Amino acid sequence: MQKIIRSLRLLLLLLVVVASATSSAATDNPTIHDILRANGLPGGLVPKSTYISSFSLDTETGLLTVNLTQPCYARYADTSLAYFDNYIAGNLSFGELNRVQGLEQEELFVWLPVKGIIEEKGSGVILFDIGLAHKRLSRSLFEDPPDCHAPDALIQGNFGRRGGPQEER
Repeated sequence: MQKIIRSLRLLLLLLVVVASATSSAATDNPTIHDILRANGLPGGLVPKSTYISSFSLDTETGLLTVNLTQPCYARYADTSLAYFDNYIAGNLSFGELNRVQGLEQEELFVWLPVKGIIEEKGSGVILFDIGLAHKRLSRSLFEDPPDCHAPDALIQGNFGRRGGPQEER
């Protein structure tokens, strides 16, 4: 009986060690979505990982940079349309991404650069600073990273309209 108890203890200890090693390995290589979530923002503010070639966060300055495989468009559940350049950057602090570069949002058929993204604490709302105004959207729209589509998908009408920042330039 004591051999069985010893064997079970050893097995339990082994399981704890394996679970601990697996858990730390997962946190050693966080995704960009994990980094956003750890900083109080939803992970879906950037496209799915398959569209991201690299990213970095300078922990001293807060500079977050994301390189995409190509510029692309993403549609969110509320029918908001966003344009992601192949390089996105911003200063990340808890609940905020300021001085954003490489992200535009369509408003009334006009493409406006997103300058900042702020989590309104406790409200379930994300505030987008689009220069001329602030747009408040439900945080739930940005929890899951969106699919991203090549610029020609918008130009060919796959999003239900023609144009976009690429055509305006």
